[in-house]
Amino acid sequence: MEVFVGADHRGYEVKNRLMSSLGAKYQITDLGPEQLDPDDDYNDIAIKVVKAVLAHPGSFGILICGSAHGVAIQANRFKGIRAISAYDEKLAQIGREHNDANVLCLSADFLDDNKIDSIANIFLNTNFSGEERHKRRIAKLDQMADEI
Repeated sequence: MEVFVGADHRGYEVKNRLMSSLGAKYQITDLGPEQLDPDDDYNDIAIKVVKAVLAHPGSFGILICGSAHGVAIQANRFKGIRAISAYDEKLAQIGREHNDANVLCLSADFLDDNKIDSIANIFLNTNFSGEERHKRRIAKLDQMADEI
C-alpha cells in the first residue's frame, strides 16, 4: 500500500513523527516539506499529495495541518479525491467503509500523537464496504464535478 504524506508548518513535526510510526507497515512517501517554513500555505502541500494519489490508483494520502479543515477543503476540489477530516477512529472507519475516502486529513492542534497514530492505522486498514448505495453516492460526487 502506497501512502503519500504531507503537512503545512503547523503539521510539520507531527508529519515527521507519524512517518516514523507508519514506516514499518506501509510504503510511505514524504511529499514535504523537508524543512519547517512558517510562511507556507496548506494549499500547496494538499495539491501535491492529491496529485500523487491521483497518479497512483489505489494509493492513499495523509495531510496534516492545524485544524485539518484547510487541507480537506483544498483536497476535495479535485475530481476523484474523497478527503475526510477524522478526529477519532470511528470517523476514519466510516470514511473508508462508506465513502471510500482516499485522503485522510488530521489536525496537529487538536489530536495527540497516540490518537493520530490510531486514526491513521484504522484509516489505512479499513476497506470500502462496496455496498451499492455507497457506490451510487460516490458516483454522484464525481458527476457533480463534471456538471459544474
